[in-house]
This record gives sequence, C-alpha cells and structure tokens, in this order.
Amino acid sequence: ELSRASTRTPKTFARAHIHTETMSTTIKTVVKTVISDDGTVTQTTETTTTTADRPTLTGGPRITLATGQQMPLIGLGTWQAKKGEVGAAVRTALEVGYRHIDCAACYGNEEEVGDTFTAVFAEGKLSRKDVFVTSKLWNSEHRPEHVQLACETTLKELKLDYLDLYIIHWPQAFEHVDGSNRSFPRNEDGTMKYNTETTLLETWAALETLVDAGLVKAIGLSNFNQAQVDEIVTNARIQPACNQVEAHPFFQQTELIKFCADRNVQVTAYSPLGTGAEFGGYKVFNHPVLAKIGAKYGVSAAQIAIAFQVARKIPTFPKSVKAERIAENLGSAGIKLTAEDLAEIAAIDGGVRGGWAGPLVERNGRKEPRDVPHPMYPFKADVPAAGL
Repeated sequence: ELSRASTRTPKTFARAHIHTETMSTTIKTVVKTVISDDGTVTQTTETTTTTADRPTLTGGPRITLATGQQMPLIGLGTWQAKKGEVGAAVRTALEVGYRHIDCAACYGNEEEVGDTFTAVFAEGKLSRKDVFVTSKLWNSEHRPEHVQLACETTLKELKLDYLDLYIIHWPQAFEHVDGSNRSFPRNEDGTMKYNTETTLLETWAALETLVDAGLVKAIGLSNFNQAQVDEIVTNARIQPACNQVEAHPFFQQTELIKFCADRNVQVTAYSPLGTGAEFGGYKVFNHPVLAKIGAKYGVSAAQIAIAFQVARKIPTFPKSVKAERIAENLGSAGIKLTAEDLAEIAAIDGGVRGGWAGPLVERNGRKEPRDVPHPMYPFKADVPAAGL
C-alpha cells in the first residue's frame, strides 16, 4: 500500500530537451583494444587534457528540466569518494569542465566537497551559478519536522546558500537519530530500525516548503518505482524534476524512463558503469560489444557506456577520484553513437540490477536485500523468489 492520497492539483511542465554548449577543455583519449578469439578484451588508455586558464561555462551537452533549469548530461558522482580524495576529485572535475556535482548527505563527504567549492569560487574561475549541485535527503530524515534541518545541514557542509536540486534518496524511511542528518539506526538484533509511519506524501510536502523558502530550486526523487512516482506526480503541489535511478547497458530501465517521461519527470542515471553488475560473464567495462564499439571510435568500453546515456538524453554521474578518468568520462560526451551502435547496446540489456539499497542479508534461508521488509522498499518485484 502506498501512502495516503491527497487532493492537491498537480502542475504541468514542458518536456525536457537537449542543449549543447562548446567545451573549453580539450580531452584527447587514445584507446588500444584487443579482442581475442575467446572473447577476452584487453585495453590500454592514454588521456591528454588541456584546460584554459579561466574555464568558461562548459560541462558539455545539457538538458532542460521541466523547471527550466539546465542540467549537464555528465556530472561527477561523489559516492564512495573518500575523505582526503573527494575534494581533489571535485577540483579536478571543475577544472576540466564539469558543471554538475552529485552529492548526498549519507556519503559523509559533503564538508570536504564544500571546502572545494569555497576555494574554487574564491579563485574567481567559477561562480556558484556556474555549477549545478544536487544533494539528497537521507532515509532517517523523512519525518516532515526533520526535512528542513537535514537540508540546512547539507547546505552548511557544502558552504552553499541553495541547492539546484534536492531529492529523496530512497522511498523507505529509517528512524531519526538526533544530531545527525544521515543515520543508520539499528535494533538490538542488528536489523534496521525502520520508520513505517511517515508517508511519502508527507515527506514530499516538506520538500515543497524548501522550494518556497528558497533553500532549493527544484526537488526530485531517487530509486522510486512506477507506482511511487505516480503517487507523487498525482498529488504534488510542486512536481518532481527527476527520478535518479541505477541505469547502465545491462540494466537500461527503458520502461521506467518512458513512464517518467510521460509524466514530465526526467530520469537521471547513477552507476552508468554497472557497479559490479555482470551479464554473460562480463562487466560493463570489458563487455565485447561495448569494447568493439569503443574500438571503432578509439575509446574505452566505459566511455561507450557513458556515451550511451548521453545519446538517450539521460544525465549520468560516473564517479572517480583519478584525474585521467575524470577527464576521460567527461570526454564521452563527444562520442556520437549511431543507430546501429545503440541497437547493439540495447541487445545486451540483461535486466541485471547491481544495487539493492544496502547489503544482501540472510533471511528465511536465502539472501535478499536488507530493506525488503519495509513497506516502501521499491524493488520488491525485482527480487527473485529463490533469493539472490
């Protein structure tokens, strides 16, 4: 059962469209690819990056959200970027031309990201308005009375006055722990301490007040299934700008993308390289189909996976702390895939999800996602009957 219905009238916005700007950064990547008779793929990559002393507004191709905001199609993901590394990664990204940084409270690194924003903006090379910044409301902050403080904590750590986009990280809620905006509370037996009382619409209404207060320019969803998206769209006063979900060549989310597009909600993609997902014995970065297409353009299979999202007009957030990879990922925006390329990539959609919201746990003699017991867990229909 989804959360309680509301009689609020939804707004209607124009569909997203693509917008392209010239990049001031030159990124040259040479990839040598060898595919043996047994299908083994070997690749070597050499990347050279040249950046102007004063970057202009770049970031590559963009789409325009239903709110009117322009979102770069390639942003830097900051998940799993460690303290002591994430700041340098964000600086590198901004210097080579990224204009979209994807953050989240639960990543635990927003303070270092904020220090980098402060330093870069103070240097005068970029201003706040040049960078699209996304962050996320963590599961422990769903109760309406906790939403604004959670957002304000994120703003304080990022050293920003506003967010371009603030999204609900997951539909399933945890209990709140005072003094934190990113808690993982547990019961005595080690299981998660869930909040099953707060409805999605109550949390959404609290996010709407953040827009009213000028703390955020847009609000959205992440990891919501079709029924959950529809509930928000049907009842919202301020419509969701996006639904950020896992999407990559092995898990293309074609049906969900169409569903959201029909409701003027822009799907954005995390884990464009699969985060360990395997299909046919391969991972995204070494799949023969992607490697073959990459060889045609002199780029890596990973770059083809990112270019695939760009071709679909799906903003995506590859993550890396390595300077050469950060530059190479952004360079993927310049790869123009043909209809034949896209058809070949479509054929390797195995419906393979890589992430399940936390670890898999032993339960009732089988492995299953940790949060399956929560009534708002979004992927129940995807969990095999025999376990994972």
